[in-house]
Amino acid sequence: MREVPHRICTRRQWLGALSACAASVAAPAWAGAQLEEPLADSVRSALSAAVGDLAPPEPVFVSTDARIAYLRWLTTMSDRLYRRIPDWEVRRDFLQTVWYEAKRAGLEVSLVLGLIQVESGFRKFAVSVAGARGYMQIMPFWTRVIGDGDAGKLFHMQTNLRFGCVILRHYLERERGDLFMALGRYNGSRGKDKYPSLVLGAQKQWMFDANAPRQV
Repeated sequence: MREVPHRICTRRQWLGALSACAASVAAPAWAGAQLEEPLADSVRSALSAAVGDLAPPEPVFVSTDARIAYLRWLTTMSDRLYRRIPDWEVRRDFLQTVWYEAKRAGLEVSLVLGLIQVESGFRKFAVSVAGARGYMQIMPFWTRVIGDGDAGKLFHMQTNLRFGCVILRHYLERERGDLFMALGRYNGSRGKDKYPSLVLGAQKQWMFDANAPRQV
């Protein structure tokens, strides 16, 4: 039986990998700070219900064509995201969850990916100078306002994406569908154009045309 050789890391390689891991956890994110605002009881209850009951993000398709379109999207986005998230299983789970949570909140998936790119650079453990956490840079007060108060859960992938999508949907409704103003509110810079412009610019990198001819 042929023995599979094991890769032996030098002390320098091991320390380099450890440093890279630490940097991904501790590096600050470029993000503002969502502002804590008073919520009507009905709104608070609706948001609490929206972030509750985390279910496995398993896509459900009404047709074979819809499933094929999703798989094409997943393959295309995986290729684009490879340099940022090299591990295939992590990348697949992340994209599947983004797709699920964006659709659940009635948001464009490309918009959510663009927002994540600007907010955290796709770093799960990113923390901003204002204390916002995770992929979508959620301020810890949200877990107290509409969650169970455990801010540590914001580093859980689906929890973070669920909160982020629900909060952005809430801001869109507050701004009566005005995406520019909703994005500013999400970033704590309502009325200023820098952040919305960055997100909308980043969104273009994640758009997908299901009807485009497949490239070989």
